[in-house]
Amino acid sequence: MTRWIPSLPQSLSVLLLWLLLVADLTWGQLLLGLGLAIGLPLLSGRLMPQRARFGRHGVLLRLALRVAGDIVLSNIEVARRILGPERALTPGFVWVPLELTNIHGITALASIITLTPGTVSAELSEDQRHLLVHCFNLKDAAATVADIKHRYEAPLKEIFP
Repeated sequence: MTRWIPSLPQSLSVLLLWLLLVADLTWGQLLLGLGLAIGLPLLSGRLMPQRARFGRHGVLLRLALRVAGDIVLSNIEVARRILGPERALTPGFVWVPLELTNIHGITALASIITLTPGTVSAELSEDQRHLLVHCFNLKDAAATVADIKHRYEAPLKEIFP
C-alpha cells in the first residue's frame, strides 16, 4: 500500500474533493478521481523532504482540545483588550527556542500559534531552532515562551518524534 498509495488520507481527500468539485457521480468521474487520488500523492510525495511520522496518537486529541479551548479564551481576551484603553496594550516580539526538530512539528506549532488570537508566528530562523512570535499583549516574555513550550511544543514533540 505504501508504494501505490503513499498517503491514504491524502488520496481519500483528493478523491472526495474531486467528486465534490465535479458534482457528478458517474463511473467516468469516479475512475478519473481514483486516478488523481493515486497520481497526485505519488507526485507530491517527491516534493516533501521529510515524511510526517506520528508518535503518540492519543496526545493529538488532547492537543486539539487544548488548542480549541485556547482559541475561545484568547478571542475573549483579545476582545476585552481591544475594547479597553490602548495604553494598556504592550505588543512585542519574542523568540521561542525550539526543541522540535521535525519540520512537520515546527509547522504545526507555527500554525497553532497563528490560529490562537493575539499571537502570530512571524519567522523561523535559518537553523530552524528559533521561532519569532508577535504577541498582541506581551507582559512577560519568559512566561510567554514557557507557556508556548509547555502547552504546545511538549505535546507536539510526542506527536512528531
